[in-house]
Amino acid sequence: MSVRAITQPPAAADRLKPGEYIGYALGDTASNFFFQTFNIFLTYYYVDVWGIPATALLWLIPLVRAFGAFDDVIMGLIADRTRTRWGKYRPYLLFGALPYGLSGYLMFAGPDLGPHGKIIYAAVTYALMMVSYTVINVPYSALLGVISPSPRTRTMASTCRFIGAFGAAFLISLLVRPLVKYLGAESEIRGFQLTMAIFAVVSVALILITFATTKERVTPPPQQKTNVREELIELFKNWPWVVLLITSIFSNAFSALRSGSTIFYFKYVQGYDTTPVIWTLDHTTLFLTSGALGLVLGTICLGPIARKIDKKYYAAGLSLITGLCFLSFFFIPKGQFGWMIALNMLAQICAGPTSALTWALYGDVADYGEFKYGRRSTGLVFSASLFSIKAGILIGGFLVPLFLAQYGYVKGAESQTTQALLGIAIAFSIGPALFALLKAVALIIYPLSQKRLDEIERELAARRAAAQTTQPA
Repeated sequence: MSVRAITQPPAAADRLKPGEYIGYALGDTASNFFFQTFNIFLTYYYVDVWGIPATALLWLIPLVRAFGAFDDVIMGLIADRTRTRWGKYRPYLLFGALPYGLSGYLMFAGPDLGPHGKIIYAAVTYALMMVSYTVINVPYSALLGVISPSPRTRTMASTCRFIGAFGAAFLISLLVRPLVKYLGAESEIRGFQLTMAIFAVVSVALILITFATTKERVTPPPQQKTNVREELIELFKNWPWVVLLITSIFSNAFSALRSGSTIFYFKYVQGYDTTPVIWTLDHTTLFLTSGALGLVLGTICLGPIARKIDKKYYAAGLSLITGLCFLSFFFIPKGQFGWMIALNMLAQICAGPTSALTWALYGDVADYGEFKYGRRSTGLVFSASLFSIKAGILIGGFLVPLFLAQYGYVKGAESQTTQALLGIAIAFSIGPALFALLKAVALIIYPLSQKRLDEIERELAARRAAAQTTQPA
């Protein structure tokens, strides 16, 4: 395949204005104000701050996930059948923003309940958050598939999206611990309440900006008929979709396991307290912030390379480097903070572009489904992306309390046993490394090369042009 074939720019009509790239990116900034907070702080908040036993989370999280196991697919089917003056997917951003912000705040409201009341409240608010997340993010993700007919333009939009997402991750890593300490004074629960109230307001505003600045440009074939049974059968016969779903689960499990174990790792394995090192930032906050900065820099600097080489091999190579970096953490001696920062930066610089590239591939899979079966089910295809997030967070989020419980972690103890420290270290290093390496393998197996995508893009363009000429005046 020639370099020219891969770098061929999209037609001018298929490109987006800078404002639309930015507006689309802010939608994932809004999402990550909550979900990065969940990934990093939720287990710590539930167990160490609010006082839910770690063993309770072993069944609470899977139970909530099972309750919403099929809502992503249902939402995808509903969105594909939506007809409004705003399009198929954008209306859900308009009407779902406020419930989303409110649900995220309620998860950290921390009411003064008894032990059983806390568990019930956590389950209910977690379930509400998952439903509202689905209502917002299945349509938001599907919007990437219809924002342009050009795979390269979608790749650029996905890159911008993840710059926005990782920008939020950077702010979360930088601000949450200082904000909780400042706003809560002596009460960590109060600090989380006020911090999440601020994030809720910001998230709602950003989602509304995304609604106002984006446009849907790709529509299903005019002769397309909807049939739930046939669409589901076609989805599972879409082999690129199946492989991409597995890839995304590995990716999100890596992120959830690494993020959820970070505070425990630095507090107990490394023995760092909350004493500020630079400004108001302690060791844990500096580590999280450096990783989030690496994600942003990697997406900005390495993301554009995907326009010149095959996305799947590029993402696989970067995932391999990320996995090896996190495996190295298991062997770093205690106190080598400089090495930890350097390895974390390298790992996240490589991880950033792989996330953007993986999500861009969902638009390619939607193209493949239309090419193969003559039916475009963009919302249904992208519902897999939300399912993969939930499944990955379920796996990673389940493994964190599992390691804590199985290796003998004792809540609030000044020091942990050697066995407990080993469990935390494995959860932070070897576990995430295995998921990153599995992701690399899945990407290599993924069957759609750039050459094949170019052929599909040309064929779909010809079909759409022919359909327009045959429409009655």
